[in-house]
Amino acid sequence: MIVTIRQETEADYSAVFKLTEEAFRTLEISDHQEQFLVERLRTSNSFIPELSMVACTSDGKIVGHILLTKIKIKGEGQSHESLVLAPISVLPEFQNQGIGSKLIEAAHKKAKEMGFGSVVLVGHENYYPRFGYELCSKYEINMPIEAPEINCMVKELLPGALRGVSGTVVFDPAFGA
Repeated sequence: MIVTIRQETEADYSAVFKLTEEAFRTLEISDHQEQFLVERLRTSNSFIPELSMVACTSDGKIVGHILLTKIKIKGEGQSHESLVLAPISVLPEFQNQGIGSKLIEAAHKKAKEMGFGSVVLVGHENYYPRFGYELCSKYEINMPIEAPEINCMVKELLPGALRGVSGTVVFDPAFGA
């Protein structure tokens, strides 16, 4: 199956809402509110339109979505801008076909082109390391939410971007964290 990745447009919002709801519907670790999070983030100061991307089939059906938004990592006397990957959604019938991987790789590439140096996330410990994610604890970066250490990860998009960076992630208020 041929899938293309492109920037999300306002015309995609309804389809993205539905696919996000469907993607998380049966996930046990979900609060099943991710579709509303996407809506809140789109109107937040942390939203970057170029980093809200959709995966489309050859007939134009939107089957996946990824969103990276701005966050800060604040430590003693320092504040470092970064991104958070949340959420990523793929329609259940299209999962396990590499669409999520394509979305992640495209989002990383675009973020790097835009000059962002790193991305944090809370995600599955066996999935994200294949994209270069490491434990936040390696960099003394803490999440402001209760999550197992093994699920809190960070990736340098630019070599050395996390050198000397430590502290606590500060999410946009849209996250409710």
